[in-house]
Amino acid sequence: MTYLHQFIYGIYPYIALAIFLFGSLARFEREQYTWKSDSSQMLHAGNLRLGNILFHLGILGLFGGHLVGLLTPVIVWDTLGVTHSFKQMIAMTMGGIFGAMCMLGLLILMHRRFTDARISAVTKTGDKVLLLWIFVTLSLGLYSIVESAQHTDGHMMVLLMTWAQHVVTFKGDAAEFIVAAPLVFKAHLFMGMSLFVIFPFTRLVHVWSGFASVTYLNRAWQLVRPR
Repeated sequence: MTYLHQFIYGIYPYIALAIFLFGSLARFEREQYTWKSDSSQMLHAGNLRLGNILFHLGILGLFGGHLVGLLTPVIVWDTLGVTHSFKQMIAMTMGGIFGAMCMLGLLILMHRRFTDARISAVTKTGDKVLLLWIFVTLSLGLYSIVESAQHTDGHMMVLLMTWAQHVVTFKGDAAEFIVAAPLVFKAHLFMGMSLFVIFPFTRLVHVWSGFASVTYLNRAWQLVRPR
């Protein structure tokens, strides 16, 4: 195991997480007027609704799948009688479905933002980089399904789960478990972790507001009285 591998997959996750959390907090405290999704619907609607729905449904499905698939302890699946190979097939199938939805939606949004002159003129460089970053990350994730199909015993999936669980439990040996992982998995992990690094500096911060909107369910009624 090289020092570079140890840094990227053993130390970098914590750097990315720290920037993600403290960067988001600093953005909210210092630049609240920039805390928005910067919608361009008023300039040109086009296929915005279709692209948005596909992209958001796809990425939410991928996020939930990664969260449950990587962080659920292996012993839980073993106790439930779910074999590693079966879990991998489910992960490949659902990942392919949600990944395809997300990719289609992303391509629609990218085409709209890069080809429409009015929208492109008001699009920040950082937003264009963000779209391309997500595109590469998603492409690597979809290609990893092809790689996974070549070894369906679930062994590599278990190693990736162990890596993720050792990272979140602050165990220093996390990087050791994916030394022999195919390059596509390593590249996907790096791009995914780096997405958290650039998160606070882009329009992605509006994701926080999406989760925070749940608090409106218990919010008191607003009283409006005539003079």
